[in-house]
Amino acid sequence: MNTAARHALLFALLLVPAISIAQEKTSGSNLKTDILYRSEEGLDDYAKKQCRLDVHYPNKKGFPTVVWFHGGGLTAGDKAIPKYMRDQGYAVVSANYRHSPQVNAPVYIEDAAAAVAWTFANIESFGGDPDKIFVSGHSAGGYLTSMVTLDKRWLAAYKIDADRIAGAIPHSGHTITHFTVRKERGLDRLKVVVDDLAPLNHVRKDAPPLLLTTGDREMEMTGRYEENAYMWRMFKEAGHPDCTLRELEGFNHGNMVQPAALLMKTFVEQHSPGK
Repeated sequence: MNTAARHALLFALLLVPAISIAQEKTSGSNLKTDILYRSEEGLDDYAKKQCRLDVHYPNKKGFPTVVWFHGGGLTAGDKAIPKYMRDQGYAVVSANYRHSPQVNAPVYIEDAAAAVAWTFANIESFGGDPDKIFVSGHSAGGYLTSMVTLDKRWLAAYKIDADRIAGAIPHSGHTITHFTVRKERGLDRLKVVVDDLAPLNHVRKDAPPLLLTTGDREMEMTGRYEENAYMWRMFKEAGHPDCTLRELEGFNHGNMVQPAALLMKTFVEQHSPGK
């Protein structure tokens, strides 16, 4: 990140508390919770509990939407919508999904695809524009974001072309096969695997616009910046016209999400058709 960009980011961060206070006082928004996003038929009790989402949406029409997946190593986490993502001019559809070891890959990827498909089918009834649907998530959620966006088979199961996604913003997500997937196979955490369940295996020139964000390479999870930098380079080599990588200097894996949300807001605004 160059000096000008770093200063702009720090200035924006200084404004966050004041902006948040104003939004809490004046925001016109709605929240609907615990919506089942899969057909109930054939679901066991665990699936009925986990396959639910919340929708936080503004009191206006034609807004963009971010489908959000939480982190937690594919083994834990919850769909609670972070405060800094509320009342930003876009809706947030935040989805829970089933976790390992209760299920194994690719079930959680299938759940993520089902949540995105639900959003395409239903966001217009909330006032949203189905041509302005973005997908994002942090850590494990970033991995799910990349898989659902880049590997077209998951959304194809719902007769949806993944290229309808307006943009993907994985925050500090694995681009190799996720360490939990490797653990399920009995592999060591440090064993590098790039196979059909690795976002890197699905780099393609015609993918939706991408914003890849990570924390500081010296403070991140081991190799996480380098993974994303390699995927960014491969997208460039493939001729993808709109893939950006941002390293958030001074932020670690856990706390990089809030400043990354500022970059995401700008990305959503820039990539919303007819904005």
